[in-house]
Amino acid sequence: MIELDRVGKRYPASQGSGGHDALKSVTLSIGTGEFAVVTGHSGAGKSTLLKLIAGIEIPTAGTVRVDGQELARSRRALPFMRRRIGLIFQDHKLLYDRTVFDNVQLPLDITGFPPREAAKRVRAALDKVGLLSRERERPVTLSGGEQQRLCIARAIVHRPSLLLADEPTANLDIDYAQDIVDILRSFHQVGVTVVVSTHDLVSLRAARPRVIALAQGMLASETPP
Repeated sequence: MIELDRVGKRYPASQGSGGHDALKSVTLSIGTGEFAVVTGHSGAGKSTLLKLIAGIEIPTAGTVRVDGQELARSRRALPFMRRRIGLIFQDHKLLYDRTVFDNVQLPLDITGFPPREAAKRVRAALDKVGLLSRERERPVTLSGGEQQRLCIARAIVHRPSLLLADEPTANLDIDYAQDIVDILRSFHQVGVTVVVSTHDLVSLRAARPRVIALAQGMLASETPP
């Protein structure tokens, strides 16, 4: 499903600082239906790797393929490819002037989904993450863990085949972190490919994931599930 061949990503110099290589010649593949965890120190390249898989960033070297498509050469096809990818960002990117329901519905509005079917999908997604009773509230009324669950609902409302989560348990207490891991596992169990970047391996060990370790932008080790 995901193939990286000698992938590098260099960010140019800016505001007096020199450029740096976030990733260096990374080659790996992640199969359909896998649960993979990308780990490593801060600055190891975890978030950059997920952005490359999602097509948010373009590699400066090598190739990234998702379902056989090389994303850097398929820019016109990228919006359609992204409909098959659910993204959970570390900084939430929620719209605080809209309701919980509206936040989840937004991806369906963008793709022109029929309103009645969209509403059904939104409520199904909110029910999945335990927020159905909060649909008319604003995100600011939710706790940090609930906001993360809202992000998951928004990411899966279009029923993606690939779910990418960037540090989904960061800054959460143990109970909330376990809730998030359990939700991710539930999607993996029904066949969704899940790739998580994290420095918190403890919370994810119960999922028995494949562990991909990065160090200084390079592939350091891989542990099978």
